[in-house]
Order: sequence, then structure tokens, then C-alpha cells
Amino acid sequence: MIKHIFFDLDRTLWDFETNSHETLLEICNNYHLKEKGILDYEEFINTYKIHNEKLWDLYRVDAISQKDLRRERFQRTLADFGINDFNLSEKIGEDYIIICPRKNKLYPFAMEILDYLKEKYILHIITNGFNKTQHTKLKHSNLRPYFDQIITSEKTGVKKPNPAIFDHALKLAKSTKEESVYIGDDLVVDILACQNFGIKGIYFNPEKREHKENVAFEIACLSQIKEIL
Repeated sequence: MIKHIFFDLDRTLWDFETNSHETLLEICNNYHLKEKGILDYEEFINTYKIHNEKLWDLYRVDAISQKDLRRERFQRTLADFGINDFNLSEKIGEDYIIICPRKNKLYPFAMEILDYLKEKYILHIITNGFNKTQHTKLKHSNLRPYFDQIITSEKTGVKKPNPAIFDHALKLAKSTKEESVYIGDDLVVDILACQNFGIKGIYFNPEKREHKENVAFEIACLSQIKEIL
């Protein structure tokens, strides 16, 4: 019998792409980057996304530190536009981690499905995001009251897809594999990882990406969770 539902946060409930894009546009305007030669802000944002994803891939496998990730993503982006200004990249990086987590755009039906699930199950978060940042997101998007345990990789010391983070989450929630379901957007880091550990997964795939993996459940909209739970 299912008693506990674990959610990923970014790109599952909290609309990372929209919130990050809004933040980056604000930063471009606040720092008058056009005057520094960056004429196309969308090009700047897309360049940042490429560097950010590459650095996050390294961070997930412990190849770089949190500090390295935060420092280098804007440093590399600005360098691609011929701007080698460490102080500027550092200031932009600091602003990003202040502004972005305070954005509150969620995926459609996020609140509705949480209201529905909260009546039936105990809800938790498992996230690879940084502890302070993720708690800020939960607070400013009014998500915090829905969740019992907030498990972050930074606090736990291991990141998804490492099975140890799922084991730690079950212990904190006082749950078992059989009593638990995990909902996330990353096929490998979230769904295959939780299934390999022994927890049923619901793959949130709003972009309907094609794949050949065997997943227990797959949805394109959060409202479809009602058909499963």
C-alpha cells in the first residue's frame, strides 16, 4: 500500500526553465550587457544554459565543487562574448542565486495535484539542488507546507542517481520501498535510479521525449497523477 510520495523539485514542480529565463533577462538588463557588447540576450542565455548543463553534469559526478559550478558558469559564458571580467561574473553569479530561487512559476496543475495527494499520502522532496536554494524556492512558491521531509543532496552528502540518497530518504520518512513512489523529470537520474533502488517511479515527461526504457508510469501533465494514485 502506497503511503509516501517523493517528488523531485526542479523541472517537476518548480518551473526551472521559466524562472531561470526570467532571472537571466533581469540580469542582462540590470548589468546593461548590451553596452558591453552582448547585443542578443537570448544568445547569451542559450550560451549560459550550455555551460551550466555541462558544469552540472560534472557536479553530479563530484568532478567539481558547488563553488566551482557557481563561479565558472557565468565566467565561461561571458568569456564566449569576449568579456574576461572576473568581478563581473562573480557579481552576476551572486545575483542569480539570490533572484532565481525567489521566482515562483510552477508547472500547470502543481498546486492542484499537491492538494489532491496531501489528503491521501505523506509528501516529501528529494533534490540534487543546493540546500539553501531549494528551501528558498519552496518558501517563495508556497510549496513548503505540502512536504514533510526535504532531502537535498548537499545535506545528505550524495546525489541522485546514487541509491544512498533514496535509502536516506526512506529512513527520514520512516517509509519502505513498497510504500513509496517517486515522481521526477529526469529519466536516468530520477526514474531509472529510483526503480533500480526498488521504488516505483512516475516519469514526468512534459516534452514527450522518446525513449526505450521500461518505466512503470509516464505522464506528460501533472494532472495525470490522479489516474495513477
